Amino acid sequence: MIRYLFIFIWTIISTITLSLVAICTAFFSRNGNGPHEIGRRWGKSILWVSGIRIQVKGIENLDLSKPSVFMCNHQSNFDIPVLFSALPAQFRWIAKAELFKIPLFGRAMRGAGYISIERKERRKAIQSLREAAEKIRSGVSVMIFPEGTRSLDGNIGEFKKGGFFLAYDAGAQIVPIVLNGTWSIMSKDSLAIRPGNVTLSILPSVNVTDYSKADKSRLIVDVRERIVKEFESNKALKEGNQ
Repeated sequence: MIRYLFIFIWTIISTITLSLVAICTAFFSRNGNGPHEIGRRWGKSILWVSGIRIQVKGIENLDLSKPSVFMCNHQSNFDIPVLFSALPAQFRWIAKAELFKIPLFGRAMRGAGYISIERKERRKAIQSLREAAEKIRSGVSVMIFPEGTRSLDGNIGEFKKGGFFLAYDAGAQIVPIVLNGTWSIMSKDSLAIRPGNVTLSILPSVNVTDYSKADKSRLIVDVRERIVKEFESNKALKEGNQ
């Protein structure tokens, strides 16, 4: 109980403190890289105090010479500090609008150039994706959770179309990212953070130009199948080692 309380207090204090630093940094970092680096430090501090260890696989698949649409399965709120700290790339989050309404934290997100998306308003959601496409065409990568929400049971849900339309619109490669372990650390219905191990897998990129616009459904299926296959492989490996 004392440990959980310490982690909770640390998270609140570090979030407030580094949000203020990120807001100040945004005035001197027009491209948003500075605030994102502050976010990376925030993520690492959360992992450190929580006793989380991360294994990164497939780093050779990461091509930083071109902008990408990173697509990651969404197990837990803990996915955010993990991706911040363990993915060695500058990217901009495409995140639900509710996060941008959090005092200080939301201001820091805007300062970093992250993109708010109204999931319940189609017109605003489309406008947000157009904004994201412009960022990608200017050379900036983005991160999206194609499931649209966190997993209820730790498994991978169905993928929504928005991120794939974005990749087509921007002409960007899709880089599938797979997380294993964050759901057991912090499930959707819990605020408790448990120590544990996380595997972050970077899969080979998917070139959307290999798919015609008529094949969008096949693209979604192919990307999801790659993520599910890696997820289940990592899961089986972990269970076999226990």
